[in-house]
Amino acid sequence: MKNCIGQGVPNLEDAKLILMEAEKLNPTPWVNHSLYVAEAAKLIAEQTPNMDSELAYILGLLHDIGRRFGANGMRHNIEGYNYAVEKGYDLVGRICLSHTAFMHEGQVIIVGKWNGTEEEHDFIVDYLSKTEETDYDKLIKLCDYTSLHSGFTLIEKRLVDIAIRGGINEYTIPRWKSTFAIKNYFEQKIGKSIYELLPGVIENTFEL
Repeated sequence: MKNCIGQGVPNLEDAKLILMEAEKLNPTPWVNHSLYVAEAAKLIAEQTPNMDSELAYILGLLHDIGRRFGANGMRHNIEGYNYAVEKGYDLVGRICLSHTAFMHEGQVIIVGKWNGTEEEHDFIVDYLSKTEETDYDKLIKLCDYTSLHSGFTLIEKRLVDIAIRGGINEYTIPRWKSTFAIKNYFEQKIGKSIYELLPGVIENTFEL
């Protein structure tokens, strides 16, 4: 895929420029994390039927683009959505929202401690309630949990890392179960462990 603009995403060159600009605005480890999410998404998409690995890579690069505005906590999802949609990248905006939420007992749950407005929260819930989840939504969620800023890792280590930094609540265990369900979903599609595709996952997980 040489040009993804018609699908609501920038082309690869523009996506890289957007991320580089964002890094200058907020030069913290989130950019390295995004690069690893993108690489994981590409590697898994290459093995998954009916997925475009370049599209997956671009969505991985920009899933956290709302962090260009600074240390904004969970509001980075709506900040990223607004930024992307204003630029005409509706699919990127969708991923900005979907990667921070999951379905539980028929309800959309935004992970972590919400620090935006009630109106923003309600918008996200309404938007995702009316949006059918695609394999790209699932893939970026999964890769978000395989990627530290220092490299690929076991999902368990990433989940614990998030819990230590952000705390836990009544939705923590359901979110963990949802994450492993997505892992199993892709492993059935590709016929192998996702970890076989992620270089350095053992060394980075155990800090060897």
